[in-house]
Amino acid sequence: FLARAIEKCDTLGQENVFVEDALGRITATSLLAKNSVPHYHAAAMDGIAVKAADTFTASETEPVILKINKNAYFVDTGSPLPEGCDAVIMIEDVFPLSSEDYEIRAAATPWQHVRSIGEDIVASEMILPPFHRIRPVDLGPLVAGGWEYIPVLKKPRVGILPTGSELVPLGSRPEKGQIIESNSYTFAGLLRSWGGEPRRYNIVKDEFDLIKKEVEQAVKENDLVLIGAGSSAGRKDHTVHVLQEMGEVLVHGVAIRPGKPAILAIVQGKPVVGVPGYPVSAYFILDLFVKPLLYRWQKQALPERDKCRAIFTRRVVSSLKEEEFLRVKLGKVGKKIIATPLSRGAGVSMSLVRADGLARIPLNCEGLEAGQEAEVELWRDMAEIENTVVCIGSHDVSLDLLGSFFKRKYPSYNLASTHVGSMGGIMALKRGECHLAGIHLLDEKTGEYNISFLKRYLPGIEIVLVNLLYRQLGLFVAPGNPKKIYGIEDLTRDEILFVNRQRGAGTRLFLDYQLKEKKLDPCSIKGYQREEYNHLAVAAAVASGSCDAGLGIKAAAVALGVDFVPLAQERYDLAIPLIYYKTEQVQGLLETISEHRFRKAVEELGGYDLSHSGEVIWQSSKI
Repeated sequence: FLARAIEKCDTLGQENVFVEDALGRITATSLLAKNSVPHYHAAAMDGIAVKAADTFTASETEPVILKINKNAYFVDTGSPLPEGCDAVIMIEDVFPLSSEDYEIRAAATPWQHVRSIGEDIVASEMILPPFHRIRPVDLGPLVAGGWEYIPVLKKPRVGILPTGSELVPLGSRPEKGQIIESNSYTFAGLLRSWGGEPRRYNIVKDEFDLIKKEVEQAVKENDLVLIGAGSSAGRKDHTVHVLQEMGEVLVHGVAIRPGKPAILAIVQGKPVVGVPGYPVSAYFILDLFVKPLLYRWQKQALPERDKCRAIFTRRVVSSLKEEEFLRVKLGKVGKKIIATPLSRGAGVSMSLVRADGLARIPLNCEGLEAGQEAEVELWRDMAEIENTVVCIGSHDVSLDLLGSFFKRKYPSYNLASTHVGSMGGIMALKRGECHLAGIHLLDEKTGEYNISFLKRYLPGIEIVLVNLLYRQLGLFVAPGNPKKIYGIEDLTRDEILFVNRQRGAGTRLFLDYQLKEKKLDPCSIKGYQREEYNHLAVAAAVASGSCDAGLGIKAAAVALGVDFVPLAQERYDLAIPLIYYKTEQVQGLLETISEHRFRKAVEELGGYDLSHSGEVIWQSSKI
């Protein structure tokens, strides 16, 4: 596909652009200086211009006296050198005897403090080579060298054709079953960053003839066409059939995950890519096939991302049939770079937003084990990663706010929080994979939070336990509570569908504790085995109507617009190894927690009590 598409790389042509608009463009030819810089002999200092030979006998004991406008001439920096002069003496080294006579006490050398013709640029000298991406520092020499309009390669024109009867444009209020069309905005941004000139077309409904008509028009008007969605094999996926009728389909389906249902075709001699509708799949298809094409068309080498070796915090099982692109969060803990896998869903666009890097799991590989080291392509600078505080553990809505306030207070630092449950956080601390862990584990025997678990699982690690907040825990139910769910007992009713948290989550341990206290069988709850990984996901499931109830914090209920049945107040703490507790980054984070503005912002979310926020609850001693 790339070879066929690259055949037209010399046909894009060139155009002239005003020098001020040339930044980032690619030069079409060698740009030779039209004049020298400077184009005359110029004084490089304020002082007097002289003929060097007239000063050769000057010394401290035998100074030479020069007469102004006879054998010495006043000049300013940049002034043309007077006829017959070949040197400049700085004004600081000239001593006045009268208005006309000046004494010098050191000889001048020929061309001293003089910018000779062409010192910077010589006429006909090459300022920039062909196929050079113009930088800010290039603009000045171009102008000085006499260039006003710059010949540059035309930008590759790329048509973006979104398809889908369910899509509605930006600004619409989507109804049930409708989706705001957003992929084309990501496509356009990527194309611009790669030097392309995107053109977004109107949404086309899932009808064969309509899609064909728009593709015909887009192919005429562009060098490359991207057709968004419809690339799979469903009954409404017409893209492949349209392209088969209009041209040649070279590939339908690639062995990668996400991004498998992609189409690579040639229509009327021009490349056309059928891009999957899921945003993450779409991103990787553009990165793998469109980005190299645009760079080749512009005669540019494809930039390589920096790489590092990172240790994975949990096991990742992968298909043997496909190469997988795994998005990860990164942080440096001690001397190790730690990688925590993000959501792998092809529709989870936030996994691209949150990712610090990308791990490739090759074909015929079953995946990665927890603690295994693997190569990661960096999406952020290593300096950013090294200044990231890594928090692994239980999810709380306030952590996103904390990260924002922390960044505002300390611009060079970041907070990366990964949600694996309270027990997952403790295990991460045990393996040395994080700087701190968010936990809210209720001990069934003592009724105390967190301390007994830290004693049990981290006996050899000095831990400082700091309170972040107290929060209301309860049941999410539909607005108005139509099914009259008021307590844990109601979850066992036949008509109630429940959604649970993952194993190891403190919220799930609280539920199991309550079920044990009330002598209720977990198997009697429909949906007990259905798991979500954070409070917002549970609340979203209830809001969507896919279940009747879920357990979580009030702030998530407020955010998603569902009703909340309070059951308890729980303590949410940060467990911090002493070796990290004393670092500047973690101390800065704790200072942020103590700020009034942060506390007020959290309290406004609903269901929080920060009266003990930032207090040290407990500190262990190393055994």
